[in-house]
Amino acid sequence: MSNSKIETAVGGIVLLIAIVFIFYVANATNSVGGNNGLTLKASFRSADGITAGTDVRMAGVKIGTVTDMWLDPESFRAQIIFSLREDLKIPDDSGVAVSQDGLLGGTFVEVIPGGSEFELQDGAEFLDTQGSVSLVSLLLKFVSSGK
Repeated sequence: MSNSKIETAVGGIVLLIAIVFIFYVANATNSVGGNNGLTLKASFRSADGITAGTDVRMAGVKIGTVTDMWLDPESFRAQIIFSLREDLKIPDDSGVAVSQDGLLGGTFVEVIPGGSEFELQDGAEFLDTQGSVSLVSLLLKFVSSGK
């Protein structure tokens, strides 16, 4: 085999591996095939650390992803849209909170299940929300309370 045929074969193999890798990453991040799950909304006073792509978890298990986020110009609250797995039946009195993985961990949206027998439908909005808590403001309150 000549040198150019070997280079062409190796290039083809590298290209095939790259294509397989791209499809693997797209499937692992749920970027392919559209969203078949529930699309839900929530409004937060503070959503520090949340961006599109942030995990949505329940009991520590990832059940969805934040898909969009913007500031409502009338209420000045962060509006968040996220998608959840369609096999989950989330009670309609459930809440959501912006949480962290420990003191210096990453931020995620936590779904806190309620006890209602009725479930949230596609496009519904969570009414019970809790925004993120600033560690700096908590430390300042603690320090100033000791005086």
